[in-house]
Order: sequence, then structure tokens, then C-alpha cells
Amino acid sequence: MVVDNGVVDGLLAALADSTRRDIVRRCLVDEASVSRLAEAYPMSFAAVQKHVAVLERAGLVTKERRGREQLVRSDLDAVRRARDALDQLEVIWRGRVDRMTDLLTESTPERRDKK
Repeated sequence: MVVDNGVVDGLLAALADSTRRDIVRRCLVDEASVSRLAEAYPMSFAAVQKHVAVLERAGLVTKERRGREQLVRSDLDAVRRARDALDQLEVIWRGRVDRMTDLLTESTPERRDKK
């Protein structure tokens, strides 16, 4: 899978904050108004609006105006893209750990022979 690094950077940057991750989780279960989301956090309505705006710019949530409310809904495809990017990083790091383990295993008998 080809990954657009700019998109992945935006996704991961948005998810770097625990409040934003929680907003995404809540809105995966059910859409929520910004005002209802704001009630769940010890911060101002404006601060929650800013968090939602960051998530929206990253493509992790969408907002829809319904009457006087703005309903927030998580985009499952965007969450999957973030997961895919992390899965790719995991494969790379596991490969590096495996290579380091192999190198250490190979060099251990040589060290013993030299002593």
C-alpha cells in the first residue's frame, strides 16, 4: 500500500493528543454534537471546538450542521489509514529488531572464542 506521508503526518499529529483520540473514539460509537462533547472534558467549549477542528483538518472526523447543532462523526477509513501506517512502522521495527538479534547471536560465539 502506498502511503502519502503528508496525510499520515496529519493523522498522527492529530492523534498525538489524548483528548482528540478520545473524541475520535466517542464519535466512532455514535455521532455527537460539539456541545455534548464539550461536556465530557474539563475545558472550555472553544477548546473542544479547536480539537474538533484539528481532527477535521486531518480527515479523522466530519461535521454536519443539523439545526443549531454541529454533529461530529468519525471517519472510519481515516482511522484505518492511521492504523495501516502504524502497522507498516511495526513491520519495519520488528525487522530491525530481528536483524539486531541475528547480529548479536552471530557475534556472541566470536567473542567467546577471542577470550
